[in-house]
Amino acid sequence: MARASARHILVSSEEQCNALKQEIENGRDFADVAKQHSSCPSGRQGGDLGSFGPGQMVPEFDKVVFSGELNKVHGPVQTQFGYHLLEITSRT
Repeated sequence: MARASARHILVSSEEQCNALKQEIENGRDFADVAKQHSSCPSGRQGGDLGSFGPGQMVPEFDKVVFSGELNKVHGPVQTQFGYHLLEITSRT
């Protein structure tokens, strides 16, 4: 079964999500941005979601995490919780 590890940042608006993505792409550390801005409890761990399989996260996550490029910031990805930036750290 496929497994992936990822981290994410959750915010309430697409505009904020895009602004944070730009900061990361300009060299700011993903984990630092997550700790400062993410409204998800995982933000305290730099956005780390640990390891999970298909179907354990919302479908919008699965689509990106199990097909997107590794170690690249993806998003904004909209879910019922808000807007996410995702970084896939590993996948098997």
